[in-house]
Amino acid sequence: MSARAAFLLLWGLALGRVTEEAVLIDTRANLWAEAESLLKPGAIVTLTCQSVLRTQEFQLFKDGVPQEPVRLDSPAFEHRFLLEAVINDTRGLYRCRYSTDGGWMGLSNLVELTGTEPLPPPLLSTETVSWITMGLNTTLLCLGGLRGVTFLLRREGDDQFLEVAEAPKAMQATFSVHRAGNYSCSYRIHAAGALSEPSATVTIEELARLPPPTLTLERESSEVLRPGSPATLTCVAPLSGVDFQLRRGEEVLQVLMSSTSPDRIFFHLDKLALGDSHVYTCRYRLHGELMPWSLDSAPAELVLSDGTLPAPELSAEPAVLSPKPGTLVQLQCWAPRTGVRFALVRENAGRRLVHSLLSPAGTKAHFELHDVSVVDSANYSCIYTDTAPPFAGSAPSARVELRVDGS
Repeated sequence: MSARAAFLLLWGLALGRVTEEAVLIDTRANLWAEAESLLKPGAIVTLTCQSVLRTQEFQLFKDGVPQEPVRLDSPAFEHRFLLEAVINDTRGLYRCRYSTDGGWMGLSNLVELTGTEPLPPPLLSTETVSWITMGLNTTLLCLGGLRGVTFLLRREGDDQFLEVAEAPKAMQATFSVHRAGNYSCSYRIHAAGALSEPSATVTIEELARLPPPTLTLERESSEVLRPGSPATLTCVAPLSGVDFQLRRGEEVLQVLMSSTSPDRIFFHLDKLALGDSHVYTCRYRLHGELMPWSLDSAPAELVLSDGTLPAPELSAEPAVLSPKPGTLVQLQCWAPRTGVRFALVRENAGRRLVHSLLSPAGTKAHFELHDVSVVDSANYSCIYTDTAPPFAGSAPSARVELRVDGS
C-alpha cells in the first residue's frame, strides 16, 4: 500500500457572520488528517477532531455510522483518533462531533479516506470577491483535508506563474492575486512527493470600475409617504470596508448614516418634502479621496403625496376580480391631466405599499400583474403626482379588490 493515502475534504467553513441582528458563530467541530501520518507505509493514520468549546467527549462517524464515543479525563479542545494504515476496513467518509452540557453539537466537515492515488483535489475559492481593480487586494483560499502540506497556486497559460505556501499547522493557504486569469491550486505532502489533482478553476476578472451596490427601501419607506415623514434607504456593497454615497439624481446628499456591518450603510432622510419624491442611487469606493467610485446602483424611488389633487379612477381587466391563477390582470389608472407620475398601490396589513410606477405620455397608466397567484390577492388603488414644482399629489382612487384562489 502506498504511503500517500488520499483524502478528499468536502468542507464547511466555521465562520462568524455579522448580520443586522446578531453575530452567528458556527460551533461545529473541525476534522482533518495529519499529513505526517501518511509518510511511512503502514503507519497509523491520525484524524484530529477539534472543538470550538472545551469538552470531555468526542465521537467519530464512519460512513454515517457513529463509533463508540471517547470520554477524556479532562476537558480539551481536540482529540486524535488513530486509525490503522489505509486498508479496506478504514476507507470511508468520516465526520466527528463533540458534546456540551446542552448535548451533542453539529457534525464536522467531511473527510474521505480513500487509499488511492493520486491525492484528490483541494477546494479553491475567493475569500471576498472574484475580481480585481485598482487598490483592491483580491485573495484566493486553497483548502485541503490534510494539515501540514505545501500548497501551490497556478495561473492557466502562464508557465512562469507559481505561488507556493507552506502550511505546517493549517489545512489551508491564502494567496494574493493581482492579475486576471484562471487559477487552480494543488498540494503535496512533502518536497519530494507527488502533487495532488488540481482544484476546480476559479476565474478572476479585471474590472475598470467597481460593480454596483444594491439600494433598497426599508419597508416603511416603500409606502406612499406624507410630507414630513422620514425614510431609510439601505446600500449594500459586494465587499466590506468601503465609503458610501447617496445621490438624488446627480445631487450628492449629505444625510445621517448608520451601519450594522462593514458591507452596508443606512441612509436616514428626515422630514421629507414633496420635492423629495425622486429617484435615488448609491455607490461606493475603496477608502481614499482619489479612489474611483463604483457603478451606480439600480434606482430606488420615494413616492410622496399630499393628497391635494383630485383622485384618479382605477379599473381592472378582466372585470371579474377573482381571476384564475396564472392569468394576466391589467389595472388601468386615469388622471384628469397629462404629465404626471402614476403609482399602483397595494394595501397590506394597513400599509399602502407602492407596487409599481409609470410615467405614460397620456392620461392613462396600464399596470400589469403577470401570472397572478394567491399572493397577489389584495386591495389595490392608485395615485398620481406632479413631476414639477410644486410636486403635489392626488388623493387615492377607489379600491379594487383582487382575490385569487389558491393555497
